[in-house]
Amino acid sequence: MASQHASSSTAARADALLALWRTMTLVRQAELALVKLFADSEVPGFIHLSIGQEAISAGVASALLAQDTLATNHRGHGHVLARGMDLHGFFKEIMGRAGGLCQGRGGSMHVADLRLGILGANGIVGAGIPIALGSALAHSVRRTEGVAVAFFGDGAMAEGVLHETLNMAALWKMPLLMVCENNGWSEFSPTSRQFAAPLQALAAAFGLAYRKVDGNDALAVAEAAGAAALAARSGGGAQVLECITHRVRGHYEGDPQKYREAAELEGVSEHDPLRQARSALLAMGLEEAALQQEAAAIEQRIEAAVAAARADALPTFESALADVYTPGVQA
Repeated sequence: MASQHASSSTAARADALLALWRTMTLVRQAELALVKLFADSEVPGFIHLSIGQEAISAGVASALLAQDTLATNHRGHGHVLARGMDLHGFFKEIMGRAGGLCQGRGGSMHVADLRLGILGANGIVGAGIPIALGSALAHSVRRTEGVAVAFFGDGAMAEGVLHETLNMAALWKMPLLMVCENNGWSEFSPTSRQFAAPLQALAAAFGLAYRKVDGNDALAVAEAAGAAALAARSGGGAQVLECITHRVRGHYEGDPQKYREAAELEGVSEHDPLRQARSALLAMGLEEAALQQEAAAIEQRIEAAVAAARADALPTFESALADVYTPGVQA
């Protein structure tokens, strides 16, 4: 009986990791496609990539239910794709096409889909955090049993809105999951040079539950996020989850990263979450050929979405301007 239980548990972990690997592969390949599109000037504006941080997106998304909401940031492609954003709408939006999820007006840093509870990305550091708090308040007032997630980087730890949100979330016992992707960098500076306190101490100052996890271990993130989301959903109040990871690309795509040591950049591949997940899956008995076949199918989906975006029209001036400004109101 004990051996059967162990076998069942191993199979369940393999299934869970395979699902996370699929999500991570989708995010990685979508962003690699964006690298090429951006280099070929097919993407307007800037993009900020989350390559190397996919385990956090996949792990946290695996803990969410249909009624949950999330607010993301400028490095948020992984968050929205892991949540299930339509690939065609995603690429059309980032490529500024009329058929994009925001009619091509939002782009990479403002993509949103309220049908999935995706409240939007944000180009202002930390600005999504109070938006998630407001959504958590709505969940509480409306008794949806939903949880709001605020994704933020360690560069936001010095932002006042984070501290205000921690205070209000603690006072009001909000169903809020605050996920910090700590890659050690605040744009072009090490975070250690611009913020004095660790996040754990900040959470403790407001009496909030805190968990720290290896952000490159998808299963570990999923388990920690699942426990935190359950606690928030069950009346335990706001939860802080710090995921330690590494930033592979620059602050923005095209950033030469001359401010980083060569040894640090050479070492980031050792922490690659996809490489770790693949090795674990093979050790669990999955076959390399099966993983390659799944990766090829994902690549075909992305190629189809890019082709559809290229074939889509650009917004007209009138449609691009619609809903951007609120008409004047007569007193």
